[in-house]
Amino acid sequence: MADESPLISIIIPTYNEAEAIGDTVSDLQALKLPSCEILVVNDGSSDETAKEAEKAGARVLSHPYNIGNGAAVKTGIRNARGQVFVFLDGDGQHDPQDIPRLLSHISRYHMVVGARTKDSQTHLHRTLANFVYNTLASFIAEFKIEDLTSGFRAMRREDALRFCDMFPNRFSYPTTSTLAFLRSGRSVKYIPITTKYRLGKSKIKLIHDGFEFLLIIIKIAMSFSPLRIFIPVSSFLFFVGFLRYIYTFVFFHQFTNMSALLMNSAVIVFLLGLIAEQVASLRLEKGNELYRSGDEERYKEFATLFPLSKD
Repeated sequence: MADESPLISIIIPTYNEAEAIGDTVSDLQALKLPSCEILVVNDGSSDETAKEAEKAGARVLSHPYNIGNGAAVKTGIRNARGQVFVFLDGDGQHDPQDIPRLLSHISRYHMVVGARTKDSQTHLHRTLANFVYNTLASFIAEFKIEDLTSGFRAMRREDALRFCDMFPNRFSYPTTSTLAFLRSGRSVKYIPITTKYRLGKSKIKLIHDGFEFLLIIIKIAMSFSPLRIFIPVSSFLFFVGFLRYIYTFVFFHQFTNMSALLMNSAVIVFLLGLIAEQVASLRLEKGNELYRSGDEERYKEFATLFPLSKD
């Protein structure tokens, strides 16, 4: 903790988590991770969250008012000093003992995510919602995503800085970071974890934030792989227009304006998708010039400090 340049920064975004944050920080310190700082970002809590975190020994940064979970994560990234960032929730649902398991893979992967297993203590509606999100995101990313919304993950410093500004201020930074990493060609590793029920009341509103998650998935798809959105829409319009043409031709021997409109719209949507794909490619190239991939040699130390787990 006293090192000027720690190897590991543990970032914990919090909002009204006074009930759990003290124990969470104490459990993290009990791990005695080598060269580690614990950074708690207090997102304008109205309770004693900041006081409890400081009492337990964490470095605390506070927002003047509640901005959002994503904004707290961004503040943590911009102020953390470590070479690898570990993110977890401050509500007690994640087991700090799983952190070495994440770090054992960071020498080979750009991001390591704790994927909640069936044994995890989660509510049924959250499990069903995560299944829908995982399925949709897997289609967009062309990669099997095991847990899109898990807030327990580790990533390399330069990659976190590369995509930090893309994270939404509210929910969900896990969704954005996962799709951004995958669609930009960075490697992601999932390891199974078991979570407990959170302490206190959840900050996520099922309908409002669930719809926001879907919009975030589409937004990231448009940023990195627009054709995964445009091609299905274009295909649907063309298919409907073609079916209508067959129907009107067989029964009325006509090619109607509606059929022409639908099929022309399909072509236009497809061409717009091609343009969006080119813009996305240029955007990624520009970003990679700003944040070049780090030297892999720097991460070999983690393979020694944290022997590879058997996951």
